[in-house]
Amino acid sequence: MDPVVALVLGVSCLLLLSLWRHRSGRGKLPPGPTPLPIIGNILQIDIKDISKSLRNLSKVYGPVFTLYLGMKPIVVLHGYEAVKEALVDHGEEFAGRDSIPILKRSKKNFGIVFSNGKTWKEIRRFSLMTLRNFGMGKRSIEDRVQEEARCLVEELRKTNGSPCDPTFILGCAPCNVICSIIFKNRYDYQDPDFLTLVNKLNENIRILSSAWVQEKDNQGLEYTYENLVSTASDLFGAGTETTSTTLRYALLLLLKHPQVTAKVQEEIQCVIGRHRSPCMQDRSRMPYTDAVLYEIQRYIDLLPVNLPHAVTCDVKFRNYLIPKGTAIWTSLTSVLHDNKEFPHPEMFDPGHFLDDCGNLRKSDYFMPFSSGKRMCVGESLARMELFLFLTTILQHFHLKSQVDPKELDTTPIANGLASLPPLYKLCFIPV
Repeated sequence: MDPVVALVLGVSCLLLLSLWRHRSGRGKLPPGPTPLPIIGNILQIDIKDISKSLRNLSKVYGPVFTLYLGMKPIVVLHGYEAVKEALVDHGEEFAGRDSIPILKRSKKNFGIVFSNGKTWKEIRRFSLMTLRNFGMGKRSIEDRVQEEARCLVEELRKTNGSPCDPTFILGCAPCNVICSIIFKNRYDYQDPDFLTLVNKLNENIRILSSAWVQEKDNQGLEYTYENLVSTASDLFGAGTETTSTTLRYALLLLLKHPQVTAKVQEEIQCVIGRHRSPCMQDRSRMPYTDAVLYEIQRYIDLLPVNLPHAVTCDVKFRNYLIPKGTAIWTSLTSVLHDNKEFPHPEMFDPGHFLDDCGNLRKSDYFMPFSSGKRMCVGESLARMELFLFLTTILQHFHLKSQVDPKELDTTPIANGLASLPPLYKLCFIPV
């Protein structure tokens, strides 16, 4: 047989087999766009704006639909009702974690973020217990965050009001908090080992956010050296980059909206004054500042499609049968930017979290830390850091933009795993 003819026949058979495999499983899965052989629905997803692609597809196929990345099916949940029903009402069944290929090689499914089954449950329990023993949720942690906030202010003073890119400094502060928890020690911002750690963490989040770069259960012992090291690494990655990125985005939004910044500083002056450090007890007396923090996290939509979940068993969900191990994408964008819960969700407006009397209005749609069994273990620490770092900065500095605030662009420059703010410079002018 002619080699060319044999090649054509071989490729044709592969294409037909691929199409048959897609079709044979689709009777159980939710509907979705017809996948192409081999590549699936990749051409129908804009890697630079996954959330927009999912929103458009949900208009056609509803809040629960199936995509194929190559030959791999992914069930997408879009909108508050579908996300809440899966992660909360069926929390155990949707508590699996699908893997990200670029991390699978380095993490080997160890740690707390990307492990599964018995290993994940045991490591999560151990991590929560250990963090509490180290002071998370207690006054001792607040003291460390306050100390770091004061160190952060001193580093910002060294800029002498000159234009600076805040990326590095804002990365050091939350990283040092994690260091103080795990190593019982904070580091000078110029310490060479500390600089290496911060730079590696920054590089990791840039790689993961450039695009969506997907296992077998780990049957080993939970408390191996490799697993514990990976867990510590997860705490650094999750506890540093998410908070520092949120802080960077927060300062950009405060530059963009000086009237909001002025109202926050007015509340700081009224409640805290100039001569003592902010503390968490102040938060309940500062509803506008609290609403601003909620709105920052809602608006920036830090993890648009969440970390990928997987079902832990065959699940009947809304009359569909989702086979065990199927990857699940939960669109947090569709929850945080729901236009019925948040009028004009594309606008930055602290009023989304204030009632008619100016009191804080909480919302079940506020899910920046996800929800259910896989909810972020460090939520309380992150919320403490955001409040104390931002109020301490605004207590001591006015923020000055290099350009007209109206010209500042807040569109993320990357929207893969995380939404990263564009680079910018600002001046910290002492009050």
